[in-house]
Amino acid sequence: MGASVLPLLFFTVVWGIVGIALPIFVPKGANRGILQVMLMLTAFTCWLFWLCCYMAQMNPLIGPKLSNTTILLMAREWSNRDFVSEGAQ
Repeated sequence: MGASVLPLLFFTVVWGIVGIALPIFVPKGANRGILQVMLMLTAFTCWLFWLCCYMAQMNPLIGPKLSNTTILLMAREWSNRDFVSEGAQ
């Protein structure tokens, strides 16, 4: 499984809008700077969390643990004759 450009681009644009465009429109007031920094940090951390989760699915570290019986049963049910003959040896 490889990375697709469309989801990367889409979510980068969405979180870019939240972190770059929205702070511009924060109304003037005593807490304007705090709200702007809060929006920027929120956008960055949400984007980074999404990116880590997305990338972790490309090459998972942990796969399903199946017993030999389950593997042979799956191979038989899915009609994978080569695998069944190799597993029976």
